[in-house]
Amino acid sequence: MSFTQFSLDSRLEAGIRDVGFTEPTPIQQQAIPHVLAESDLLGLAQTGTGKTAAFMLPILQRLTQGPLRQVRALIVAPTRELAEQIHQTAVDLGKYTKVRSATVYGGVSKKGQIDALRRGAEIVVACPGRLLDLAGEKSIDLSKVEVLVLDEADRMCDMGFLPDIRRILKLVPQERQTLFFSATMPDDIRELADDILNDPITVQIGMIAPAKTVSHALYPVPNGMKKELLFTMLDEMATGRVLVFTRTKRRARFLARDLDKKGYKAEALQGNMSQNRRQKAIDGFRGGQYDILVATDIAARGIDVSEISHVINFDMPDTVDAYTHRIGRTGRAEEEGDAFTFATDDDATMVRDIERVLKTRLERRRWPEFDYGSFDPEKALVPTQNNGSTRDNGRPNRDNGSKSHGNYSRRSGNKRGSSGRRQRGGRTSSRGQG
Repeated sequence: MSFTQFSLDSRLEAGIRDVGFTEPTPIQQQAIPHVLAESDLLGLAQTGTGKTAAFMLPILQRLTQGPLRQVRALIVAPTRELAEQIHQTAVDLGKYTKVRSATVYGGVSKKGQIDALRRGAEIVVACPGRLLDLAGEKSIDLSKVEVLVLDEADRMCDMGFLPDIRRILKLVPQERQTLFFSATMPDDIRELADDILNDPITVQIGMIAPAKTVSHALYPVPNGMKKELLFTMLDEMATGRVLVFTRTKRRARFLARDLDKKGYKAEALQGNMSQNRRQKAIDGFRGGQYDILVATDIAARGIDVSEISHVINFDMPDTVDAYTHRIGRTGRAEEEGDAFTFATDDDATMVRDIERVLKTRLERRRWPEFDYGSFDPEKALVPTQNNGSTRDNGRPNRDNGSKSHGNYSRRSGNKRGSSGRRQRGGRTSSRGQG
C-alpha cells in the first residue's frame, strides 16, 4: 500500500518522496480518505503513529486549490515544540506548493509572527494564549478558516487551555471542517468533542497504550543511587539517541551538566530556558549534536526524533498519561525502542496504575554490574497502604540527587572520554562527530 492510493496532487507526492515516506501508517490509511472527503474526524491515537501527516496531507491538498494568502487552516497545539513540529511537517510536505505556514506562540517576540501573517499564510499553527492575544489585537483574521484542527486536546485540557479553546471556537466560522485528535478521552474532552464535531468519523489507533514496538522495564533503585545507576547504564549499554526525563527543571539542568562533564554529548530541555534555547536543544538532539537530552515533561510531546533508541524515566511521572506520552518518544514509525523507568518504593502505586493500563506486569530488572549495596531490587516496589490514592503528594526527597549534584563516585573502568560511546548494534562513534 502506498500514498498513491489517495490521488494526491503530484507536488505533494514529490514532497512525500523527499521526506522519505514509503507506506502510510495505520492512522494515515484510515484518516486521510475521510479528511479528504471534508468529514469531521475524531482521531484517538497515541504519539508516534503519524497523525500529523494524517491531517496535514489532506489540508495541503485542499489548500492547493482556492485563494492564497489568507488563513484557511488553523491548527491549535498545546506546546511551542509541538507547534514547530507541525509547522515543519507542513513546510516539508508542501515544499513544492505555494501554500505557506506560520507559527504563533508565546515566549518570543510578536513582531516576527505578525510580519509572517501580513505576508500571507494559509496555515497557522498556534498555541492558544498567543493566538488569542493576536486575535484581540486584530493582527490575525480567522474569519476565512475552513479547517480547524485541535491536536493533543487532552494535553491542552491538562494545561488549563479548555476555556481558551472555547474562546477560539467563537472566532472561527461555524461552517468548517473540524479535526479533533487526542490520545485519551477524559470526560471533559469527550464533552468538548461532542460539542464541536458534526457527525464525525472516529478513527482509533492503539488508544492510550504506547507503541507495541516499545519494550518496558523497571529498575528499582533508591533515590540517592539514581544518578550513579544512570551513568553505569549509559557506560555499558549500546544506545542511539537517549531521552532522559526528570520531574524538576533543576534536576534536568544539573543532570545534563554532570553527563556533559563525564564526556557525553548531553543537553537539557526545561521550562526556564528561552524559546530559542529550547529550539536549539531540540534541533541539536535531532541533528546529532547531542546524544542525550535531559528533559522535563515539556518534551513529552512535540519532539519528533525517530532515532530515539531509549527513553529513561529518571523520575517516575505523575500520571499514567504522562508515562504514555514520555514513552511515545521512542518506538516511533514502527521502529523498536526501549523504555526504562527508575522506581523507588514510593512509586509502587503508580507502577500498578501503569501496569493496569498496559495490561501487563512491567519486568523488574537488576543492572548486573551495578553495586546496590544493601538495597535489594527484587524486594522493592511493595505497595504501601494509602487508601487507594494514586500518589503521596508529601513524598520526601523527591529532588535528591539534584541538590547533591557532582557527589557521585566514578566506577573504575567506566569513564568514557574521547574514545566514544557504544552505539546500537555494537558500533562505536566518536563523541566529536555530529
